Amino acid sequence: MPPTLLLIRHAQALHNVASDWSIHDPPLSGLGKEQCKELQKSLQNSKIGDQVELIVVSSMRRTLQTASIGLEWLIKEKAIEVRPDAGWQENADKPCDTGSPISTMAREFPGFDFSKVDPLYPDKTSNLSSNPYAFTRKAILARGQTCLQSLYSRPEKCIAVVSHAGFLRGAVCNRHFFNADWRVFDYDEERMQESRV
Repeated sequence: MPPTLLLIRHAQALHNVASDWSIHDPPLSGLGKEQCKELQKSLQNSKIGDQVELIVVSSMRRTLQTASIGLEWLIKEKAIEVRPDAGWQENADKPCDTGSPISTMAREFPGFDFSKVDPLYPDKTSNLSSNPYAFTRKAILARGQTCLQSLYSRPEKCIAVVSHAGFLRGAVCNRHFFNADWRVFDYDEERMQESRV
C-alpha cells in the first residue's frame, strides 16, 4: 500500500517579504521562523504528525530551514530520517528559485545527509532539453511524476515532504499552499498504475 503524503510548503522567506525575486536561495524571514514554530505546534496536535516515518525535503535553504525548525521534534526526539531531494525544488529559474551548491548546504545543515542529492543540482540551464530541473512545463510535469513515483513504493506509511508552492501546485497536487501550510494526500492508485504503463 502506498504511503500517505503530508505535503508542506516552506515558511515565509526573505524573497516573499519584499517580492524580490533577485535574492539567491533566500533564507527564512523572522516571521517565517515563527511560522515554523506554529507549524510544529499544529502538526504535534494532529494525528498525522505522529505518523511521519520519513521526511523528504527540497534541497533549498528555505525548505531545509522549515524542516529543521517545523519538524524538529520528529528529527530530534523520534530520529526520523531527513532526505534532501533536488526533485522537490521550486520551478522557476529566478535567483530566488535556484538552489545553492550542495557543498554549501552540507556546511549549513551538517545534520542532513546530502550524499544522494543529484549532482546536477542546482543547475537549471545546461542541456535545457534534457535537464530535469529546467523551467519548462514539460520538465516540471515530468519531475512531479518522478517525485511521486519515487515515493509510491516506499515502505513507510506516512512521508512528510517539504517543498514549494509553485511546484506543489503545478506538478504535484494542483492546490494552493500558504507559507508553512500543510495538507494530507493519498495516492490515486488507479492513476498511478496508468502512469506506469
